[in-house]
Amino acid sequence: MRVSSLLLLLLLSIGTYSCSRAPRLSSLTTAVSAQERRPVAASSPKVDFATQIEPFLQTKCQPCHFSGGKVYDKLPFDRPSTIKTLGTKLFTRIQDENERKLIREFLAQD
Repeated sequence: MRVSSLLLLLLLSIGTYSCSRAPRLSSLTTAVSAQERRPVAASSPKVDFATQIEPFLQTKCQPCHFSGGKVYDKLPFDRPSTIKTLGTKLFTRIQDENERKLIREFLAQD
C-alpha cells in the first residue's frame, strides 16, 4: 500500500496522472462558453384582447356579458379592464386550457 501511495504521489508531482472522473478545466471552459453563447428565449408575443380573447368570450358569454345582455352594465366582457379585474375568477366558466393559458398570458402583460 505504501508503494502505491508513493507511486501516486510521484505521478501527481510530475503531472502525468489524470483522474478520469474529474472534469478537465478545458472542457469546463468549453461548456460555460457554450452556455453563454446560447440565445435567450424570446418573450412570448403579446396577447391581443380583441383578436384572441374577445372572440371566445363572445361564444361562451354572449347573451349576458356583451352589449344588450342582462349583466353587461356590471361585467362587460368586451372590455379588457373587466377581464383584468376578474383575473382567474373567470375560469369558473372558461374550462378550455388553451383559452385559460391565453387569459393568463393576457393578465401577465403590462
